[in-house]
Amino acid sequence: MSAATEKIGAGTRCILAPTGNRVRILEEQTRRNEMMKKPPEKPKRVAARSPAKPAATAAVIMRCDVSADRSSDSSTSASSSGTGSIVKSAKTTSSRRKENGNGVVRAAEGVGALSLSPAVPLPVKRCDWITPTSEPLYTSFHDEEWGVPVHDDVKLLELLVYSQALAELSWPLILSKRAVFRKVFNDFDPTSVASLDDKRLPSVRLLSEPKVRAIVDNAKQMLKIQQEFGSFSNYCWRFVNHKPIKSGFRYARQVPSKTPKSDLMSRDLMQRGFRCVGPTVVYSFMQVAGLVNDHLVTCYRYNQCSHDFDKVLTAEDEAA
Repeated sequence: MSAATEKIGAGTRCILAPTGNRVRILEEQTRRNEMMKKPPEKPKRVAARSPAKPAATAAVIMRCDVSADRSSDSSTSASSSGTGSIVKSAKTTSSRRKENGNGVVRAAEGVGALSLSPAVPLPVKRCDWITPTSEPLYTSFHDEEWGVPVHDDVKLLELLVYSQALAELSWPLILSKRAVFRKVFNDFDPTSVASLDDKRLPSVRLLSEPKVRAIVDNAKQMLKIQQEFGSFSNYCWRFVNHKPIKSGFRYARQVPSKTPKSDLMSRDLMQRGFRCVGPTVVYSFMQVAGLVNDHLVTCYRYNQCSHDFDKVLTAEDEAA
């Protein structure tokens, strides 16, 4: 059977071979014709959704908030980062500065920081007769005893003996034999020295025999002075009105070998039976016993000796 075409009204339809589906074709054609007959519908106008605006606004606001939060977070982060960096820098700077056992701050290794070096002690200025080559014993004597005011009778007798020995020995040699002097003269106790046996005196090889005999005789006269003035110290200090004389010399060449005060004291001692107590010996005694402060004004001991005398006066006032 061949295929043919029929006109039905205004439309046409297909006639298929016996294997085709005629009913399905007719239904499709009918739907097409009906759709062509219907008037075209106007497109509906889509109204803008009013809730969308608040949503969009909210979204914008949310985005602004997020942006603000981000900027705030970033600024906070930057601030904390800056603060952290400052703290870290401070810690780093602090860690770069270390303190050693002497309490001196020094910079850490590899850091170009300013280090504080310990102060270098300046050399001590002493009297001109104390030199770098002076014996340590002599230097210690200058620093600790020479010119210090003495009020003890035993100590005064010892210093008077040393001043008499300067006619035969030097200060360094006398100081080196100090222990022997103290042993021979019974630690310079006036009573013990005054009671030394005359037969023992020639065996004393420290000084010449006349000097040794003079020391014994002077100790005997000292006992008489103690009875008259209460102490040998009171007798000696009354020549300087119980206050050390501050010479105030700047140069060693200005220091005299004797003074009118030493002349006066020397004459009075010899009138009382003392021997080997010339003005030069007496002035040496006044210097070493602190009756005269002959430390040079450039010597650090000049002011210290005056301060020592003030302490002695304070102690005597408190005891009284």
